[in-house]
Amino acid sequence: MFTLFKHASSTALLFGVLLSSVDAQELAYVTNEKDNSISVVDLETFSVIKDIQVGERPRGFIFNHDQTLAYICASDANRIQILDMQTDTIIGELPSGEDPETIALHPNGTTIYTANEDDALLTVIDIPSAQVIAQIDVGVEPEGLAVSPDGSKMVVTSETTNMVHWIDTQTNKNYANSLVGARPRSAMFTKDSSQLWVTSEIGGQLTVFNVADQSVKHELTFAIKGIHRDRIQPVGILLMQSKPLAFVALGPSNHVAVINTQTMEIVKYLLVGRRVWQLAFNQDESLLLTTNGISGDISIIDTDQLSTIKSIKVGRYPWGIAVKNDS
Repeated sequence: MFTLFKHASSTALLFGVLLSSVDAQELAYVTNEKDNSISVVDLETFSVIKDIQVGERPRGFIFNHDQTLAYICASDANRIQILDMQTDTIIGELPSGEDPETIALHPNGTTIYTANEDDALLTVIDIPSAQVIAQIDVGVEPEGLAVSPDGSKMVVTSETTNMVHWIDTQTNKNYANSLVGARPRSAMFTKDSSQLWVTSEIGGQLTVFNVADQSVKHELTFAIKGIHRDRIQPVGILLMQSKPLAFVALGPSNHVAVINTQTMEIVKYLLVGRRVWQLAFNQDESLLLTTNGISGDISIIDTDQLSTIKSIKVGRYPWGIAVKNDS
């Protein structure tokens, strides 16, 4: 009887694990600038399962920490909209200033930042009260935002001023400015908050800073055989946590660069859709997703094989992307 009970328990446990894996569904949410919508993509079937209508010209898109809500930059509506992830409905708005394009959430979960491109401002918003805490003057056409994982600082890049602006999150003061290549776009801190990676679209380069003193640690440029350098425009950037790899979207070159973060060598260029823009991992980082604005699709990259395995049509001019795990 003991042996039978033991086997039965093992079978039940295995069934539970299998059921749990079946129930877990990863969904990618993609903002479509021209359709005022979000396409929801099932990452098991690689198909669009629904579209959600949102505000005018949606671009930046992020989840709150438990993924019960999402925040959307409705740029032409001059608002940040709050999406309930259970009902797929807009349940509120946050004041954002003019033309919000990108957003970043502080580790405290209650403070959100947005770049106001037309007004050269960084807006700091308290989510519970839906009030603007501060507006900080930065360079012309602010774009990329990143908050350090330790929550002590954040940065904003200014496209026309060609600078990275360093902000103390306690005081909301700009305490340093760093010059980078022409038209900086995205920024990302390493997990330990010791480095900041910044892409420069027109400069065609990547700059890695030491956060402690804002000194430049590395500079990297990109070259793809058969593609003119003017078309190689670094934009979105993503650092892998499970492997020493980074991925950089290279805009109208239609490629993603793969970088070894230990040696700072480019190990591969991956062909994706037209005008690749933003990037997102699924939960276990086995897949990398790219938004491709001109071709109106997303590309799926296998991060183990470092190969593009699928293209999925979404709406017109996909811009932002994030992946939610439903379990």
